[in-house]
Amino acid sequence: MKYKINLKEKDKLELEKVVRKQSISQNIAKRARIILMADGQKIRNLEIARRLGIRYEDITKWTKRWLEEEELEDIEERLKDKARSGRKPTITAEQWCKIMALACEKPESYGVPITNWSHSTLTAEVLRQGIVEKISMSHVGNFLKKQSSNLTKVSIG
Repeated sequence: MKYKINLKEKDKLELEKVVRKQSISQNIAKRARIILMADGQKIRNLEIARRLGIRYEDITKWTKRWLEEEELEDIEERLKDKARSGRKPTITAEQWCKIMALACEKPESYGVPITNWSHSTLTAEVLRQGIVEKISMSHVGNFLKKQSSNLTKVSIG
């Protein structure tokens, strides 16, 4: 075994709590099981993978991560995915708020001779007003669709 796990009693008890927790994500619970099963190297990685129905590489990944994140006190934090790198958002929350506010206004207020915004006319107005330097019509449409579905999830009463 490449990464040897020797749990402190306190950590073992916390991991067992995580596994039994009803409101925990399945990924976190599975990672807790990996660490518990790897403790003391009584069970080989291949056998852990077989028992949990996961890839052998996942055992290595999570035992390594467990040891790397040793300074973290919170057990669940140690078992979470790391933040992924990626392109930083080019449109700020403030700009999205302005786009949403504009979408709630009547197009006639801005000299657009229609009664309702289309994705193309709203995008054109966003660009005309300089809210953002560039944005695609589909990006605006996806944003509005997402906001619309979020609103339908809100229950009033």
